[in-house]
Amino acid sequence: MTNPQAIVSTAGMRAAEQAYFARGHDSFVLMQAAGAAVAASIIRDHPGRDRAVLVLCGPGNNGGDGFIVADLLRAAGYAVTVAACRPVDAYQGDAAKAARLWAATGAVLPLDRAALSSAALAPAIIVDALFGIGLDRPLTGEIAAAIDWANGTGAAIVAVDIASGVNADDGSVLGTAIQAGHTITFGWPKPGHLLLPGKARCGRLEVAPIGLERDLLPADHTLCQNDPGLWLEALPEPGLLDHKYSRGHALVIGSSDMPGAGRLASLAARRIGAGMLSVAAPAAILPLFMADQPGIIARPAGRAEDLVEILMDRRISGVLVGSGLVPHAASREAVLTALAAGRPAVVDGGGLTAFADRPEDLFTSGRGDVVLTPHEGEFARLFPELAAGTGSKLDRVRKAARRARAVVVLKGADTVVGAPDGRIAINPEASPYLATAGLGDVLAGLILGLLVQGMPAYLAAAAAIWLHAQAGLNLGAGLIAEDLAGEIPALLRRLGR
Repeated sequence: MTNPQAIVSTAGMRAAEQAYFARGHDSFVLMQAAGAAVAASIIRDHPGRDRAVLVLCGPGNNGGDGFIVADLLRAAGYAVTVAACRPVDAYQGDAAKAARLWAATGAVLPLDRAALSSAALAPAIIVDALFGIGLDRPLTGEIAAAIDWANGTGAAIVAVDIASGVNADDGSVLGTAIQAGHTITFGWPKPGHLLLPGKARCGRLEVAPIGLERDLLPADHTLCQNDPGLWLEALPEPGLLDHKYSRGHALVIGSSDMPGAGRLASLAARRIGAGMLSVAAPAAILPLFMADQPGIIARPAGRAEDLVEILMDRRISGVLVGSGLVPHAASREAVLTALAAGRPAVVDGGGLTAFADRPEDLFTSGRGDVVLTPHEGEFARLFPELAAGTGSKLDRVRKAARRARAVVVLKGADTVVGAPDGRIAINPEASPYLATAGLGDVLAGLILGLLVQGMPAYLAAAAAIWLHAQAGLNLGAGLIAEDLAGEIPALLRRLGR
């Protein structure tokens, strides 16, 4: 791992702050730095001194940040109104200092829907400084009503640290939540910024550097954002002495039920750099693969023993099984045969669901070079005790990877990849246009293509996820699965490969 962006839980952030203060730094100075970062961002994004700003201040240190923001924006010429959860003299600690700073020359409205409505406020910008990352209870009563009022104003909402009402550790919405267009957090992203549904409430995420450095985190910190800093050093880069064999020989096990899945995966594996690719499938459908990809090798495989024989070829350096397969006994046998060959492997689609009634049969074959790529439905069939709603997506993936003894990719608009050793990464971006048939097969093929070139499984999965997402963002509206592999060469060039 080079230098990926760390993601820090609420407890981790609290520990980092305490370590920072133990080095002699003043906590109020840190609060002032946070407020200054938010104010500077608002001034940059929303210029115009005649713009009306409403700052909503909560009862704790997030409210303290809000008072500082209000004071700085007022000094910059904005028309600022502050509404607070409690009277100024009821604040404590650093928040009390910040509240007095504002109240020396500014008024404070009570933060309830009636007061906000009767004040006839028409803010162009609302600063949400209600609750930061420590919130762990549902919002109700006047606070919930004020949030609903703010969401209905049409103002540009900027959240301080995290959109109030979003659980910073798992992205869940605690009753109701601010709908921010822009969130400014400090030091590092939190899981709730990147996991749904919180991700959708936080809008554009900005991480402000306010003096908190990576060395404040434990050396063995394992949660990070999936960006090139995680895997770029391991991304294959062909050299002058490379040839088709040294760049890896991929095997895709095709299906007569849904042959298009294998075709999409094959193209993706080749586009990302696999030197050779064979398709093992019933002879009758092999012409479908050859028609638009004459560079592949067709291997007839109508019987289970055919696949055993094909996998005896030691030049095959990785295998994809499951894309396009129907989840029945023959598919289960194909998966177990592929895993028994001892090569790096990707198990996808029907190859996963084939084990729904006997997942341990799949897990006992797990290895660190095996990647499982379920969506939520497939994940629930393999890990019913870890289905959606049973805990944080991070915890579910971490436990699943440990149980399966394999790398697990839980796909979605907030894809998470976990390794058996506890490493875990969240992909920060995704295109809504990736929600179309066949794109999971493309992702499986990308992972396979990197595996056969010798990339470690966890990093191969992470790199493929990132490239897949970026290609989707580049293509945008109108994207279909057949388009995506063609975007990969340009992305590789951008990465210096």
